[in-house]
Amino acid sequence: MSGKIRLLILSLTSCLFIGCAINPITGEEELMLLSESQDIEIGRKYAPEVEKELGGKIDNPALQNYIDSVGQRIARISHRSDWEYHFVALKDDSLNAFALPGGYIFITKGMLEKLQTEAQLAAILAHETVHVVARDTANAMSSQIGLSLLLSAVTSGETSRGVLTAAQLTQQIISLRYSRKDEREADLGGLDYMVAAGYNPYGMVETMQMLENEQKVRTVEFLSSHPPPENRTAYLTQRIQTGNYNLTELRIGKGDYRRTVLDRLTN
Repeated sequence: MSGKIRLLILSLTSCLFIGCAINPITGEEELMLLSESQDIEIGRKYAPEVEKELGGKIDNPALQNYIDSVGQRIARISHRSDWEYHFVALKDDSLNAFALPGGYIFITKGMLEKLQTEAQLAAILAHETVHVVARDTANAMSSQIGLSLLLSAVTSGETSRGVLTAAQLTQQIISLRYSRKDEREADLGGLDYMVAAGYNPYGMVETMQMLENEQKVRTVEFLSSHPPPENRTAYLTQRIQTGNYNLTELRIGKGDYRRTVLDRLTN
């Protein structure tokens, strides 16, 4: 029996005994070790821990409402618009954004300071929304942290045999690494989401170029946990050029972003 056939049989058997679901981004059936309700419970439980670990929420209601409004605009056109999403800006100075399962999405002050337009903000939030919808975060947590440890922490409120404290587990969640395949899907799926939400897709290209340039002079936490696929800007630009978009009708929002985010971060 060939290795490919063995792998197929193993995958089918795993789906029967554990569970499979259709990834709405790719249309492919994938092994899912956690249920959707467990995704939501993990996000609900660890969102406060993540906020605490990264300095807490930025104390500016207008800024937070703006970030959330952009995120909700994307969430409404996502494949899982029925989920409840939370978009939160945190005080941490790192260049980072990440998602917890079940619709909890965070962006740091350091990242916000480097963005220049609402379209660029939409690009980051759309990218992370795809990770949530595709359930990449839940699968990464299952494989990199350990399913039994994760479920024990969620169901009992304690980590298995006290191996990890809540803070240690939170650090592992923040440091999760996605595959390059997941990243490419989040890039292209996020680009589709932001266009559907009314944003200029070049905001995605500009953001990825900014992150790559920053990586030359400092550590970019976003690129540590989101390893960039090859030719990232090339395939994003190609998708835009072949997408037949009416760019003149798609939002950039430079002035609104400056007034609502950048000016408030410096005051």
